[in-house]
Amino acid sequence: MFSTWSRWFSAPGSTGGSGGGPWSPPCQLLQRCSRIPRRRIGCLLPPPAMTTETTAQILAQALNPLDCRKWRNKSASWRVLKVLKLPVEFLLLLTVPLVDPDKEDRNWKRPLNCLHLVISPLVLVLTLQSGAYGVYEIGGLFPVWGVVVIAGTAWAAVTFFATTNSEPPRLHWIFAFLGFLTSALWINAAATEVVNILRSLGVVFRLSNTVLGLTLLAWGNSVGDVFSDFTLARQGYPRMAFSACFGGIIFNVLVGVGLGCLLQISRGHAEVKLEPEGLLVWVLAGALGLSLVCSLVAVPLQCFQLSKLYGFCLLLFYVSFLVVALLTEFGVIHLKSV
Repeated sequence: MFSTWSRWFSAPGSTGGSGGGPWSPPCQLLQRCSRIPRRRIGCLLPPPAMTTETTAQILAQALNPLDCRKWRNKSASWRVLKVLKLPVEFLLLLTVPLVDPDKEDRNWKRPLNCLHLVISPLVLVLTLQSGAYGVYEIGGLFPVWGVVVIAGTAWAAVTFFATTNSEPPRLHWIFAFLGFLTSALWINAAATEVVNILRSLGVVFRLSNTVLGLTLLAWGNSVGDVFSDFTLARQGYPRMAFSACFGGIIFNVLVGVGLGCLLQISRGHAEVKLEPEGLLVWVLAGALGLSLVCSLVAVPLQCFQLSKLYGFCLLLFYVSFLVVALLTEFGVIHLKSV
C-alpha cells in the first residue's frame, strides 16, 4: 500500500516511482505549458483579481474629458484645440447620458447617471422655449424648475440606493431616451443663438434675412453634411453619400419647414407669410427645381456612374445661382415696372 501511494505522489523522473500514476498528468501539463507561447498561456491561467473603484473615483473618471495617454502622443495644435473644447465636452458629459450597447456595462456610471436624473430634466426645462417654461411659477409661489429639481433628486436617490456600481439596472435604456431629448434641446438652443447672432449681423451690416439665410445660415447648416458626405464618398460609399445629399434636402424642406410652420401656427398665428411677391423667391424656387430636374436627367444618362464633369457642373451651377440670387436681392437684377 505504501509503495502504491509513493508511486501516485512521485513526480516523473523521481526515484520514488515511475511517474505513471494519477498525479503525473498535471506535471506533464505543466511541462507542456512551458513550451506554449506566452500569448496562448492566458487561456490556461485563472483571471486576474478584479479591482474595485469607489463611487468618487467612478464619478471623477466619468467626468474627465481628457485622455492623458492620448494627450502625450498628440501634436501641439491638437492640444490647443482640445483645451478649447474641454468646457463644452465637460458640459455634455455632465448633462447628456450615454448608453453604449457595445460595452459590457453599457456605459453604466452609477454616480454620473444619478446626477443625470437631476441635471438633464433641468436642462430640458431651461432650454425649452429659451427657458420660458422654467420660470413659470405654480400658484405664484414655486417655480417649475424647483419642482423638476426636487423630483429629479428623489428619482436619483432611489436609483442610487437600488443599484450597484458594477451592474446596470434593468431600466437602463431609459437613459438613452433622456440623452436623446437632452442633446436635441442642446442643438435647438445652439441653433436659436446662431439665429440671434445672424439677426445682429444683419442689423449691423444692413443685410436682409434672405441674404443671411442664403449665405451664412445655409453654409453653417450644410457644412456638416458636406464633410460627412465627402468622407463617405472617399471611403467607397458613393451611393450612401449621394442619397444623403438628396435625403437631407428633402428632410429640411418637408420636416424643417413643415414642423416650423406648424409650431408657429399653433402659437396663435393664423398663417405664415413667405412674401412670394418678390423676384428672389422665384429665383430660389426655380434654381432648386432646375437642379433637381438636371440631376434627374443627367444621372440616369450616365448609367448612375458620376464623372468629374458632373461634379464641376454642379459647382458651377451653385456659383451661378448664388451670384444671381445676391444680385437680385441687392436690386441689380430686377423686373421692369410697366
